[in-house]
Amino acid sequence: MKHLVIVAHPVAESFTMALTRAYTDQLEQLGHSQRTYDLYRMGFDPVLSAEELSGTAAGHAPANPTILKAQEDIRAADVLTIIYPLWWLSMPAMMKGYVDRVFARGFAYVSRDGVVHGLLSGKKSVLITVSGAPLPLLVQSGNWNAVQVLQDTHILRATGFTLLEHVHFDQIVPNLPHILADRCVGQIRECARRHFA
Repeated sequence: MKHLVIVAHPVAESFTMALTRAYTDQLEQLGHSQRTYDLYRMGFDPVLSAEELSGTAAGHAPANPTILKAQEDIRAADVLTIIYPLWWLSMPAMMKGYVDRVFARGFAYVSRDGVVHGLLSGKKSVLITVSGAPLPLLVQSGNWNAVQVLQDTHILRATGFTLLEHVHFDQIVPNLPHILADRCVGQIRECARRHFA
């Protein structure tokens, strides 16, 4: 299978990036091909311009070669995996800009009478998120439901993806003990094996 992995974290040696490396390494060990978009190291421009928005709203393909290539890579992939930390219960601005620009009208979806119809059916996805807050606290407050509705349902499922799993690592704090970090790395490798072995 062909995998496209999109990750957003500004620190190359962060826990998020370590998870990404373990996950992609496991995919390759399983015999899959993968391409990683490390948005920060790529210098991805997350800003959706008025010109670009007007063009996609009018049904024109984006003129920007970076966006066209990103869309081609999604088309070519069997599985899209998105990895990022939750900041203010949402994705980093870099990832949100990627979604705004790449998951454009006419590519990822069409809208008729206010109803979104996904154009990326037949593809699978995995979502991997990280937070400092304990998951039970997020669930109890109702905030986890908001995360799932926006990121699992509104973005991935609405554009046609079959979401295989949303893996969340909670209570991830600076200077996380190595034993806990290693356990999480093992869990993300197991996620890859569970779905793609």
